[in-house]
Amino acid sequence: MIDKTNMASKMTPMMQQYLQTKEEYPDCILFYRLGDFYEMFFDDAITASKELEITLTGKNCGLEERAPMCGVPYHAVDSYLNRLVSKGYKVAICEQMEDPKLAKGIVKRDVIRIVTPGTNLDMQALDETKNNYIMSIVYIADRFGLSVADVTTGEYMVTEIESSGKMMDELTKFMPSEIICNEAFYMSGMNLDDLKNRLGITIYSLDAWYFDDALCRKTLMEHFQVKSLQGLGLEDYDCGMIAAGALLKYLEETQKNSLSHLSRLTTYTTGNYMVLDSSTRRNLELVETLREKQKRGSLLWVLDKTKTAMGARTLRKYVEQPLIDKASIKKRQDAIEELKNNAICREEIREYLGPVYDLERLVGKITYQSANPRDLIAFQSSLSMLPPIKCILEDMQSELLKEIYGEMDTLEELCTLVKEAIMEDPPLAMKEGGIIREGYNEEVDRLRRAKSDGKGWLAELEAKEREKTGIKNLRIRYNKVFGYYLEVTNSFKNLVPDYYVRKQTLANAERYIIPELKELEDTILGAEDRLCALEYELYCEARNKIAGEILRIQTTAKAIAKLDVIASLALVAERNNYVRPKINEKGVIDIKDGRHPVVEKMIPNDMFICNDTYLDDKKNRISIITGPNMAGKSTYMRQTALIVLMAQIGSFVPASSANIGLVDRIFTRVGASDDLASGQSTFMVEMNEVANILRNATSKSLLILDEIGRGTSTFDGLSIAWAVVEHISNSKLLGAKTLFATHYHELTELEGKIDNVNNYCIAVKEKGDDIVFLRKIVKGGADKSYGIQVAKLAGVPDSVINRAKEIVEELVNADITARVKEIAVQGENQKKKPQKKLDEVDLAQFSLFDTVKDDDVLKELKELDISHMTPIDAMNKLYQLQNKLKNRW
Repeated sequence: MIDKTNMASKMTPMMQQYLQTKEEYPDCILFYRLGDFYEMFFDDAITASKELEITLTGKNCGLEERAPMCGVPYHAVDSYLNRLVSKGYKVAICEQMEDPKLAKGIVKRDVIRIVTPGTNLDMQALDETKNNYIMSIVYIADRFGLSVADVTTGEYMVTEIESSGKMMDELTKFMPSEIICNEAFYMSGMNLDDLKNRLGITIYSLDAWYFDDALCRKTLMEHFQVKSLQGLGLEDYDCGMIAAGALLKYLEETQKNSLSHLSRLTTYTTGNYMVLDSSTRRNLELVETLREKQKRGSLLWVLDKTKTAMGARTLRKYVEQPLIDKASIKKRQDAIEELKNNAICREEIREYLGPVYDLERLVGKITYQSANPRDLIAFQSSLSMLPPIKCILEDMQSELLKEIYGEMDTLEELCTLVKEAIMEDPPLAMKEGGIIREGYNEEVDRLRRAKSDGKGWLAELEAKEREKTGIKNLRIRYNKVFGYYLEVTNSFKNLVPDYYVRKQTLANAERYIIPELKELEDTILGAEDRLCALEYELYCEARNKIAGEILRIQTTAKAIAKLDVIASLALVAERNNYVRPKINEKGVIDIKDGRHPVVEKMIPNDMFICNDTYLDDKKNRISIITGPNMAGKSTYMRQTALIVLMAQIGSFVPASSANIGLVDRIFTRVGASDDLASGQSTFMVEMNEVANILRNATSKSLLILDEIGRGTSTFDGLSIAWAVVEHISNSKLLGAKTLFATHYHELTELEGKIDNVNNYCIAVKEKGDDIVFLRKIVKGGADKSYGIQVAKLAGVPDSVINRAKEIVEELVNADITARVKEIAVQGENQKKKPQKKLDEVDLAQFSLFDTVKDDDVLKELKELDISHMTPIDAMNKLYQLQNKLKNRW
C-alpha cells in the first residue's frame, strides 16, 4: 500500500483534492473526472489497469516518483464501469461540479454516486427479463431479517426467516447480485464461500451503525413520511425492520439521489409460496438448462411469449414462486381461460403491448434524473397504448382481469405533456438543445427564431433604417469588440438622426448603435446559450411532473405486466393444447396423458408418448419406477413435477385432463456430480441431497427421487434405497407423495409388503438381443435392467458386450431374490414395533446380508475340488470367497 497521508502536503493542489476525496471512499475505486476522462491514481490505477486491461501510465504529482495513473473516456465510461462492477468492485463517480471555464482555482468536485453490483442502473448491462436485486440480511438472536430491493424497478420487500435452510431457499429464489449484512451473519452458519463462488453473489459487511434500531426506524419513517412503523405493517418484523432500514440507508449513502420510486415496502411471508430449493430449480430446469445455462430448453422458454420486459420479469417470478393458495390459483386460471377462449381480444391486447417499453425501469431513470429525452418519448409512446388496452378489458368478466382494469391508469395527462413538450425525434443529450417542441413555450420559439432568423432580422432593420434616414450606404456590421453596429460614411454624416449613439470614429466613417439594434444583438448573440438552458429547464420541469406521479405509474406498470403474463399463458395454452387443471386440497394428483412441456417441443412430428400419473395420500403414495436407462423414467418424473408446478402458478398444463392436489414443496434428487472444491464425492453429494429432502419434506410435499444409492456398492446402495422408501412411506415419519426411479428392481418386492407402494415400469420391446423403448409407463415392475442392451445401443465394442453377457449369467446364479423377500418380511414385522425418528435410524440395519464367519469361508475353501475347476471358475470362486470376507457377497 502507498502511504498517501505523509506525502499529501508535497502534492499538487489537484492531487490533494483527489486524496481527500479518496479518504472518504476507501473501499471504492474512485473515477475522478478530469476534462474528458475519468482518471484513477495509485492503488486504484494499478487495480483498474489490470481488471480493465488498459495502459498504466504515470502523472507528475509533486513527488519524486510519478503517481501510477490510468483513465477511461467519460463518454464510454459505462462499459468500463460495468466490467468492474460485474467483478464485485464498488466504483465512486467523482464529477466536476462547476464549469472549468468559470472556476476560480481548482474545479470543485464531488462524488455523485457509488455504483455496486446491486445498484447498477445501466439498462444495457442488465438483463431486461430478470430483476437485479440487492439484499440486506441481518442476523440477530438466531433469526434472520431480510429485505430485498431492485433499484431499477422500485420493488422493495421485507420478511423474517427462522433458519439458515429457509434463508438459503430465499437466496436461490431472488438470486441477488449483492448482499449487505451485519458482522453476525458471518457466524450464522451460512456457507458464504458457496454464495460467492458458486452463485456469484458479492457480499459486503457494513459498519454496525447501519443496523442501529433507532436509525433504521428514523430512516424508514422519513422516507415514507409516516409517524410510526405500524402504517408500514412492520410492527411484527423486528429483525426485518432493521434489514429494511439498513438497506434504505445504504442506498441513500451510495445513490445520493431521490429514492422516491421505492414507494412501497411490501411485507411477505415465505409460507405464501411453494418452496423450491436450488437443487430442484436446477434439476427441473425452470429458467435455464442444466448444462448450457441457456433459456432455450427451460420451462420458462416454453411459457414466455410475453411482449414486454415487465411481463417477462413477472412471468419469471411466477415460475420461481408457485402459489399454494387454491383461491389465488383459480383466479389466475379464470383470467387465462377467458383470454384463451377470446383469441381476437387476446391478440389485439398483445399487439398493443408490443410497443410498450419497460415502464418500471424508465420511471426509475426518471426519478434518478438520468432519463434522456428519448426515454421520455419511449414513455409517451407506451402510455399511448393504454387507452385501447383498457377499452378491451372493460368487457372482461374474470376477477383478475377486472382488477387489472381497475389498476390500469391511462395517465393521459402525462402522455399529453410529453407529446406537447418534447420533439418527436429528440437528441440523447439533455443540455444541447433541440428537445422542446415548437409551440410549447413562446420564449423557446423566439430564441429558436433568433438563432435561425437573426440575419434576416438584421437585414430588415438595415433596410428600415436606410429608408427612414435616407442614408443609402448604411450598413449593419459586426466585430468581437463592439458587437453589432450601424456604419455610416462621412459623406452621409449630416443625415444621421439624433437617436443614433456614436460608438467609434474612423477615418472615413462613423459607427453607431441604436436601442433596437442592441436588443437584436442581445437576442442573437445570447440566443443559443439561453435556448439550451431554457430547453433543459423545461425538460427537467416535464420530467419532474412525471416523477411526481410515480405511484400511479408503478401501479399501472404492474397491471400491464400481469396482463402480459396472462395473455402469454393463454396463448401458450391454446397453441400447445394445454388443459385447465382442477385444483384439490385432498392430496390427489391425477394426470391423464401427461406430457413433458419442454421435451415435446424438442421432438418433431408430435412423437412424444403421453403417460398417466396417479398419486394420493393413501394406497398410491409411492410409485417405484423401474426400467432401463434412456427409456424415459427421468422425463416422466420431471414432467409430473413440472405439471404440478405449472398448475400452481395458475397455468394450464400439457395433459388431456389433470386434477392437482396442492403441494407445499417439490424436491428432486436427479443425478449428481463430484463437488471436489469442498471435498465431496458424487455419493456424498447424493447423500447430502437425500438428507436435505428427508429432513425438510412434509406429508404435503412431492418428491422426485432418481437412482438413490447408485454412488456406492450394490448392496449398500440397495439397502439405503430400501430404507429411504420405508421412511417416506411411513406417515408417522414423512408420508410424502413420491416418484422413485431405480435400477434396483429388487425394490419391486416392496409392493404388497408396504400398503402405499406401487410398482410401475417403462415398457420395452425385446427383439433378440436388442430392445426398443416404448416410453410408456405400465403397471408392474421390471425384472431386469437391460444394461447390456443399452450399452450395445451406445456403441460399446462387441467383445465387451459378449463378455458382459457371460459374466452376468454367472452372477445371476448367485440369486439374491429369495434373500430380498426375507428382508421384506422382516420389514413387515418391524412395522409392529415402535418407529424411530429419522435421527435415530441406522441405515446399516438394512444391510441385506449377515456377517460371514471366517470359519465358514475356510470350510468352503477346504471342500473345493480344484482339480476339476477351469482357471476362470477358480478365479470367480476366489473372488466370491474374498468378497464374503469383506461382507459384500
